[in-house]
Amino acid sequence: MKIVIVGDGKVGGTIANQLSLEGHDVIVIDNNATVLAQSGNTMDVFCIEGNGATASVLKDAGVQNADVLIAATSADEVNMLCCLLGKKLGAKHTIARVRNPEYFAQMNLIKEELGLSMAVNPELAAATEISRLLRFPSAIKIEPFARGRVELVELKIPEHSPLDGMPLWAIYKEFQVKILICAVQRAGEVIIPSGDFVLKSGDKINVTASHIEISNFFRTIGIFRSGVKSVMIIGGGRIAYYLAKELNAIHVKVKIIERDLKRCEYLCEMLPDSVIIHGDGTEKDLLHEEGLEKTDAFVTLTGMDEENIIVALYAKEKKVSKVIAKVNKISFYEIMDNLNIDSFISPKTIAAQNIVRYVRAMKNSMRSNNVVTLHTMINDQVEAVEFKVKEDSAIVGIPLKNFKRRDGLIVASIIRGTQIIIPSGNDTIEKGDNVVVVTTKKHFTDLNQIQK
Repeated sequence: MKIVIVGDGKVGGTIANQLSLEGHDVIVIDNNATVLAQSGNTMDVFCIEGNGATASVLKDAGVQNADVLIAATSADEVNMLCCLLGKKLGAKHTIARVRNPEYFAQMNLIKEELGLSMAVNPELAAATEISRLLRFPSAIKIEPFARGRVELVELKIPEHSPLDGMPLWAIYKEFQVKILICAVQRAGEVIIPSGDFVLKSGDKINVTASHIEISNFFRTIGIFRSGVKSVMIIGGGRIAYYLAKELNAIHVKVKIIERDLKRCEYLCEMLPDSVIIHGDGTEKDLLHEEGLEKTDAFVTLTGMDEENIIVALYAKEKKVSKVIAKVNKISFYEIMDNLNIDSFISPKTIAAQNIVRYVRAMKNSMRSNNVVTLHTMINDQVEAVEFKVKEDSAIVGIPLKNFKRRDGLIVASIIRGTQIIIPSGNDTIEKGDNVVVVTTKKHFTDLNQIQK
């Protein structure tokens, strides 16, 4: 596919890198020659210096023949204009990054006029992910499948866990829970485990099942925590605004600490059900005055990664049950894995992943290979792919135990009508099923490839 990307910042650069690695013909447009030179040297992309919101530059990039135009600059107005021009010039699909809550709220009214296929709001997407984690605080990360009916949840096995030293077959037999452990992270290595694999404390595992079954599993092994009732948020930016709205809607008490007085006044007006505190959320005395030790969850959303990490570590030191930090710098990710912070999120990475996922789905629909959704996990080392099974598939009706299964993959779940099946060797895949496969193989797009 031919893809034109306007904006070579963190979002645009992440998208360009991923899509170029997947074999697409990627053209990147930006005003900044230095940034473009770096991208040209490190990625297999064609770079054009210029204003992507002008027809002449878009034509030079060949937007008239593009399958997708992605506008990912830091300015919403520029992104919307790019998409409008791109669609008029002949781009088949257009995607805009739109951050302003007022613009995003009226996207449904103007989407068609702008010729938009998709609008992505990084802050709203980040808030939704944080909200999901706060409703299931035992998890590090959660990926939904089958329209939310199946979840892929990451958790860390604590010391003295009943899982420590147990092979997977014994876990399934002893605890009698309908879950599947489909990936394990240990010492920097990612393993798709067999039934004989033995877990250790400190392992990070990815579990797939329905939300109810995962909750039951967490209760059984003694790590279940109910959804939070109160949240303290440091930083009153757009993510905090969206997050507070989502949490207020489910009757969670929200307190936001923000340095800027005018921003506090705005938040007071827009969030009448939240408590807004004017002050510096990095000051320990203020945190304790506002009830740090009593809050169920603590979320750091300031504009500085380092500040978010330090304050989050302090909250964890004070025994706050669930702590989440916003971290945008990719170079910090490996460090974060070794820190005592429950979860961290990157709005720009989430936005880039959502756009890449959309492009993949579009490519897959063009090829009719029946991929429904695709999620990348564990720093892109693992893919979880949901397929819709066609009647002519070679694997239909064959018990899974009879497959000569390829290494590095596992059938994680089968969705058949209203039934969610965590498969055993006797289960079969049937026409019309949705099947989730977890694999370390990149670009796994054909369900028949599960066999050698």
